[in-house]
Amino acid sequence: MLFTVMIVHCHSTFCIGHCLNLPITVHSKSFFIMQMKAFSLFPASMVALSCNAFAPMSVLRPSVIIGRSSSTTSLGVSTATATALEELSKMTTISIDSGDLDVVAQYAKTGLVTDATTNPLFVSQAGANGDKRYSDMVFDAIMYAKEKMGGGDSPLADFEPEIDLAMDKLAVNLGAKLTEMVPGRVSTEVDIRLSYDTGASVQRARNIIKMYEEMGIDRSRILIKLAGTWEGIQAARILERENIQCNITLIFSFLQAAAAAQAGAYLVSPFPGRILDWHRTKSGKDSFHPTADPGVLQVKRMYAYFKKYGYKTICMPSSWRPSRGTGAVGSDVDEILALAGIDEMTIPPSLLESLLQRDAGDVVRECEANIDAATCCDPDFTLDEATYRAYWETDTCGKEKLDEGIDAFTRSTLELREILYNKFAEG
Repeated sequence: MLFTVMIVHCHSTFCIGHCLNLPITVHSKSFFIMQMKAFSLFPASMVALSCNAFAPMSVLRPSVIIGRSSSTTSLGVSTATATALEELSKMTTISIDSGDLDVVAQYAKTGLVTDATTNPLFVSQAGANGDKRYSDMVFDAIMYAKEKMGGGDSPLADFEPEIDLAMDKLAVNLGAKLTEMVPGRVSTEVDIRLSYDTGASVQRARNIIKMYEEMGIDRSRILIKLAGTWEGIQAARILERENIQCNITLIFSFLQAAAAAQAGAYLVSPFPGRILDWHRTKSGKDSFHPTADPGVLQVKRMYAYFKKYGYKTICMPSSWRPSRGTGAVGSDVDEILALAGIDEMTIPPSLLESLLQRDAGDVVRECEANIDAATCCDPDFTLDEATYRAYWETDTCGKEKLDEGIDAFTRSTLELREILYNKFAEG
């Protein structure tokens, strides 16, 4: 069986075709027809994920190699030339990856950042922060939990029910502050320890939304973050039917993204940088051309699938690495520039600052819905649980990185739990 796919952008096609050893026929300077035999669709071995090829250096824009040559730009200072962050914001919605209220407020005032996201690490940091604003959030969360749970008189010595509720309330308190700063949506994560429990995840998500609504914040402003396990994805299926929009996070595999789209998830958060980490470790190769970066290619595959089959699921990559390695000038935003034009991105303050110090000309649209849809060669067959789990067993990258991500967020959650436990024990 043959697939015929129209592809635009010569450099990307060269990388994919060369790495897969596919026949490519040139029809014009910008368009290719690529014919390929059908292959296993879901394992992470697809499109250059273990290739040794680089696109010719001539296709790499000089601006990717050479940083901004004009005077440096800092937040809130206007310059004669537009910045890369300004240009990127015209084609991609930008969410800030931070729980620092001052930093979020500064970037929100630029009008370039419209959304925000939190995770267990940010909430844990808020719990440990001596700043009165955060201390007040912690105190409010504890008092809320005691009131709702009967004054903190749990028969359990570890106050487990109260602490669970206080953790969720603290996350909501932080998220509520963020909604005052950004005009778009704020993501709030369900307890990561429930990643393999659909029912418990659904109940905690409903409680989180209820707490937001008690504070006068409409559910349309909130995204519930769920881990990209089969159980988390099925929780999203249930919640989306209740008009509770979900962000499926810790996405390292096309399989996860396809299942989330089929479940009707509002948004997925793939982690191209961590996918790249895995391939670096396995291949021993430190440097990739940005358009041949395994994480970039995996995200583009997800985006193309969504667009081809009309899924409304937003693709919002986060967690970034330098494709060409840390020694290359300006490489910290390699993956961001290689995915310019995608629906949305979550970007930490350090990389937002890097984009502010680069020229607008460094940003060229690399993701375009119609063009990318035409490159998709994945069929859209329904993933039931048995099929999903069968493919998942072959996806080493996805399995390893998902386990690693859940473990890391669990450690942050346990750190927060310890902070709140001590507060409860103090009386």
